[in-house]
Amino acid sequence: MGKSSMIRLNYPSFRLLLYLEWLLLATAALIEMLHQFQSLQSLIWRVGAIALFGIIGLRLPTVNLRKKVLFTALEFGLIFLPIVQQGLSSRSSFLLFLVLLMRSCLIFRQPGQIAVLSLAMVSYTSLLLFKPILPEKVISTVWEWRLSNVLLFGLTLVFALLLINALIAERQSREELEIAHDKLAVTHQQLRHYALRIEDQATLQERNRIARDIHDGLGHTLAAQTIQLNNALLFWNSEDEKALGFLKQAKQLGSEALLEIRKSVSVLRSNPLQGLSLESAINKLLQDFKCMTGSEISDSINLPVSLSQEMNITLYRIVQESLTNIHKHAQATLVIVKLQQHAGLIHLSISDNGKGFDPAQNTTGFGMQGMRERVAALSGQFAIYSESENGCRISVSLPSQNI
Repeated sequence: MGKSSMIRLNYPSFRLLLYLEWLLLATAALIEMLHQFQSLQSLIWRVGAIALFGIIGLRLPTVNLRKKVLFTALEFGLIFLPIVQQGLSSRSSFLLFLVLLMRSCLIFRQPGQIAVLSLAMVSYTSLLLFKPILPEKVISTVWEWRLSNVLLFGLTLVFALLLINALIAERQSREELEIAHDKLAVTHQQLRHYALRIEDQATLQERNRIARDIHDGLGHTLAAQTIQLNNALLFWNSEDEKALGFLKQAKQLGSEALLEIRKSVSVLRSNPLQGLSLESAINKLLQDFKCMTGSEISDSINLPVSLSQEMNITLYRIVQESLTNIHKHAQATLVIVKLQQHAGLIHLSISDNGKGFDPAQNTTGFGMQGMRERVAALSGQFAIYSESENGCRISVSLPSQNI
């Protein structure tokens, strides 16, 4: 509360409190107009004091203690000011003291609230008990009424104090919940970045694994090729047919080694787009797929904005993995790829007319899981729709704030 120069009545409970204050002040003004008065000037003094009392409540001091004390003293003064013109009625004073206590709960801590409560009790009691009583025959009745009124006033002030402090506690709880929500949002963002770092570490580990595979697989293949070439040289003059067989085996081993090198180098590239734009890189993937499979390709790529490298790689890898799966399993003759931006989202759709499958029975594939993880790391949505003999469609939506 001390961090703001004004009370912010932006919570429903505090707006209700403000409406209650206005209702009490309007009631006090109405009581004064209905109460007997000696002159019009006396009525103007009373209603004017109540109106001014309400106006100053539109801006409450909450920082400087000196301003808080002066503000409260001014409120007491406005309640006592009409006393020079016969004074406010006891019921109007009752309502104004109640509003004064409500305001004190918003600008003071508990010790200050208790001090204002005590001063209000003393002031109201003094106004009530020391007011002159003219008819002697009703003295006892009036004193009894006055004492009961004092008791009722005290109980009302205590109840108001407890009620308003409960409202303040509720407001503080809401603020704490809002702060906790903001912290959770920050934590979620940090976890997302942490997941990306973990992915980078996993990529590094994968590169190390591929390096070992190159050493073990490619090294073995080249060693075997060297042996076949040596055998061919040994039998070149004496046994031509046998030497030719060794050369053919060496050639086959060389082709296998070259294929393995290309696959390994492709995986090890830090930027799979090789300096191309995302649209050009995807078009190259589609043309290579068409040449390799003979399938018909239909593509629609429309991105009016440039994407981050992270999003480019994610979309490229998803298209690449999808085409690989279609080639291996779908037996499709038509592949449709759509990539566009709409309503703050990047939408990617890859569909085919292949034999399809049951997604519920194919949830453990590494390729599919990798696509899901890439999309989740960018806070996106991944879905796959397929039925047996009815093709397959992969749908990806990524938020544009990742751009």
